Amino acid sequence: MNAKLSIVLIVCLALILSACSAGPQTLILGKWEVENAPTKMTAEFSRDGTAKITMFGQTLQAMYKLDAENELVWTMNGTTTKSKVNVTATELELTDDANRTIKYKRK
Repeated sequence: MNAKLSIVLIVCLALILSACSAGPQTLILGKWEVENAPTKMTAEFSRDGTAKITMFGQTLQAMYKLDAENELVWTMNGTTTKSKVNVTATELELTDDANRTIKYKRK
């Protein structure tokens, strides 16, 4: 009986830990800076679905969401774009439909 209880507890613990792991929705939050850009460009993603994009000294407000396919859909100045997202704790890559990738580092 103790062996069965131990197995059930281990399985439950594994399920709880896997549910708590950080996914793209959580990892994307915060401030990011473009790598190797000739000019400073940053993106800051907030929990409420808003983002601030700063480039050429100008900050633009945007709305964003991540869909189930890890695609970032964001709207800025009335224009909506989509990018495939690959995000870790320290790196963010956005790849558009033309297969151009912008790499960011967490700031």
